[in-house]
Amino acid sequence: MPTPHALSALLAAFVPLWALTGVGWLAGRTGLLGADAEDVLGRFVFNIAMPAALFTLLARTPLGGFANASMLAFASGTAAALLLGAVAARRLFHRKPAEQVVGGLAAGYVNSGNLGIPVATQVLGDASVVAPVILFQVLVVTPLMLAVLGAGTGEARRRAGRALLAPVRNPIVLAAAAGGVCSAAHWRLPGALDGSCDLLGRAGVPTALVMLGLSLHGRRRADDGTTAAGSRAEVGVAVALKTLLQPAAAYATGRYALHLPPHQLLATVVCSALPTAQNVYVYAREYGAAGALARDAVVVSTLVSMATLSGFALLLTPGG
Repeated sequence: MPTPHALSALLAAFVPLWALTGVGWLAGRTGLLGADAEDVLGRFVFNIAMPAALFTLLARTPLGGFANASMLAFASGTAAALLLGAVAARRLFHRKPAEQVVGGLAAGYVNSGNLGIPVATQVLGDASVVAPVILFQVLVVTPLMLAVLGAGTGEARRRAGRALLAPVRNPIVLAAAAGGVCSAAHWRLPGALDGSCDLLGRAGVPTALVMLGLSLHGRRRADDGTTAAGSRAEVGVAVALKTLLQPAAAYATGRYALHLPPHQLLATVVCSALPTAQNVYVYAREYGAAGALARDAVVVSTLVSMATLSGFALLLTPGG
């Protein structure tokens, strides 16, 4: 069973997310950054900081540990949540194709970086278990979802050629591909350039959180065409899929199909139970698809996951 110290450290892992989101909300309330701050920060994160972070991460990470039994269990939970989130967006809330992708991501794309690492360190005692999860999301989920998201926008649908080329125009996909090539070939950037890329990438997470806070200021109703009641119901479905269904599906696959040992099963479930990543909001804003859903799913799932993560850890810790 996790010690009180571990649970306290788990809470501490969430505090920076809430603090930086609060800074963004306060900046929006006071008008400190101007009326266009959210758009400018969003373009900076999507086109510059996040690609730099993904390239640096992948270029420095060996790809050999990507496929293992634990990742099969994690992938099954992710696939179930992505699919059900997209189906719910279509069938229950009558979303357009691009918005259905955001619905899936809100339900199945975990915050594996800035939250997954500290949570894994405190709950599992090993941050390295998060690396395959990050690789899976960066190399498989992100390119696939962004390709579908780009093809689902109105402009891309009008031009089949543009839809087909959308992935190669995407800076995040290009950065991930370049990082994967560098990792496979054991290439490294020159020291000063590598350090500059790393420094730029580190700006992505805090900037995205401040941008998220900016979007919360003055919000009284959904800003993407849904009613307030419909918005609350949709966010509730996405958060339930993210915090409950995804880890439950990973648990079922890991225990009954793959027969994972207890510690690997715990690690898989904890990673699956992480809340929605703020990257989902960045993607939604960039493509103009269901921004309010993505924003609220990030905020609410981050709050709810404090309880669900602790509950899964208490139930599955060997000897607990």
